[in-house]
Amino acid sequence: MSENPQPLIPAATSELAQPATAEGTLHWQEHTPARLWTGRAGVSYRTSTALELRRDHATAVDAVHAELDLIRDLGTDFVHQFGLFEVSTEATSKTEYLARPDLGRRLNAEAKDLLWKRCPRGAELQFVIGDGLSSTAVAAQVPTLLPLLLDTAANRGWQIGQPFVVRHCRVGALNDIGEQLDPQVVVLLIGERPGLATAESLSAYLAYRPRPGDTDARRNLISNIHAAGVSHAEAVERILSLAEQMRTQQRSGIDVKEVWSRMLPT
Repeated sequence: MSENPQPLIPAATSELAQPATAEGTLHWQEHTPARLWTGRAGVSYRTSTALELRRDHATAVDAVHAELDLIRDLGTDFVHQFGLFEVSTEATSKTEYLARPDLGRRLNAEAKDLLWKRCPRGAELQFVIGDGLSSTAVAAQVPTLLPLLLDTAANRGWQIGQPFVVRHCRVGALNDIGEQLDPQVVVLLIGERPGLATAESLSAYLAYRPRPGDTDARRNLISNIHAAGVSHAEAVERILSLAEQMRTQQRSGIDVKEVWSRMLPT
């Protein structure tokens, strides 16, 4: 046995592992919201860093527990302009919603009845707003994103269903929506689980003719829609491009790979 055995894990040699220069620190901080090279006080965070972490954690917790209020969060004019109305899943409270994810995947009986009364069946494209794990994200992104989606889809000749809001919504609610309304493509705009970087990130889940029993393998996702992530304009193009692929291929999920103009080589 060697007197000087080699370490089991070689020393890191990547750029990130090297001592940070002022120029290198600035470069990486400009490309990520992560807290890099924040400094320390002894073995602890600096006071400013510790306070920022506590602030961002509190913001994330508040976003998860906050209830969506259509008028307060989206505005009276916005709600009336698009005829938005609210239905709910089988979760009867935010506490139950957080403890029982399965209940958030199923619409309650009243919701199903209301959808039958207020939404046309068989639309080519159905938009749905779900509060998810961050009503803060819905309030921040939907008032700008939804009108862009509706206008652009209409200009491209899509037949669009009546949009509506689902309270205490999980992604699996797509299945009941598909069964009730039978649209070709459903787009669920839903608040993402907040992190320490932002509580305003929205996701768009898409599915072709979803039905009960479908899993994530039958869905596609465009995530990180927020000011420091995917822009509203880019999200619109990606969502509608992906929806068009689904219509053409008559399927969704793992069998559909996102292709749009910005992703093609120049």
